[in-house]
Amino acid sequence: MRTPPPKERADAARNRTAVLDAAARLFAEHGVAAVSMDQIATAAGVGKGTLFRRFGDKSGLAVALLDTREQTLQEAILHGPPPLGPGAPAAERLAAFVDAYLDYLLEHLDLVRMSETASPGARYRIGAYRFWHRHAAILLDGVPDPDHAAHALLAALAAEHVAALLPELGEARIRGGLRRLTARYS
Repeated sequence: MRTPPPKERADAARNRTAVLDAAARLFAEHGVAAVSMDQIATAAGVGKGTLFRRFGDKSGLAVALLDTREQTLQEAILHGPPPLGPGAPAAERLAAFVDAYLDYLLEHLDLVRMSETASPGARYRIGAYRFWHRHAAILLDGVPDPDHAAHALLAALAAEHVAALLPELGEARIRGGLRRLTARYS
């Protein structure tokens, strides 16, 4: 039987909330690239050491900020109404997932990009990526090598890729291209 993780101290929980709230506010006001860890620590009322020990760097902070948003999307996939949630044919669920993920990505593009590019291969070590991949692979069960197909589809949704294409193609063309790509797997 597994032992539950130790409960977070009340002061640590308050500091974590203060840091995440300050980071979210500063990132929204000034953009992710323009905000330093020093500014976040000051706005949160914590020391820099507390911030760095808890999150490591700005990419660790980005991962923490994205966690709740990712859980919301994951919950909709697992328990929400169709077609994103269970109850729709796999092709419809896959199309709904790609649309919902792109919505999430565009809303948080700078944070996702930072979390995915913090170090070589960072994107693939994030637990959420493994969830997205597993979900897509399950929905692609009828195609040859669904694991590879899921990676290929998710590659088109990489934050760095979408950020590079967005100025040239715009959201509508990116979304249309993803829908066509997804339809090829149906």
